[in-house]
Amino acid sequence: MAARSKARKRAVDLLYEADLRGDDAVSTLAERIALGDPPINAYTVDLVEGVASRRPEIDRMLSDYSEGWTLERMPGVDRAILRVGLYELLWADDIPDAVAIDEAVELAKTLSTDDSPKFINGILGRVLRDNIPAGGTAGS
Repeated sequence: MAARSKARKRAVDLLYEADLRGDDAVSTLAERIALGDPPINAYTVDLVEGVASRRPEIDRMLSDYSEGWTLERMPGVDRAILRVGLYELLWADDIPDAVAIDEAVELAKTLSTDDSPKFINGILGRVLRDNIPAGGTAGS
């Protein structure tokens, strides 16, 4: 598994843990960094801090795009994957849009239900279609 793929998985793990415990993701991240085992790479930090800084906007968009599902009804791991995927799609300038979506779908395949990859792909695909100018990237 590539370094950024591992970093994404670790970010999903941390976001999921914080969500499950009802804690702030940045505080959970700080706790894990202090423990140092396993080490937290810089891209994981960027993702968790980025998602946390944009969380109200990310959650509003996810609510708007998840037809028939509330955030609370979604499996927690799907919420975490979608938050990372949406953050990368819209605010990570160095990540191609297709990579952000593909990585989110791959995480769903390994971490969630059989229906989750299609669900996540659909939401992120609609966000991409509606928010990215033709021929551009989200970060432009």
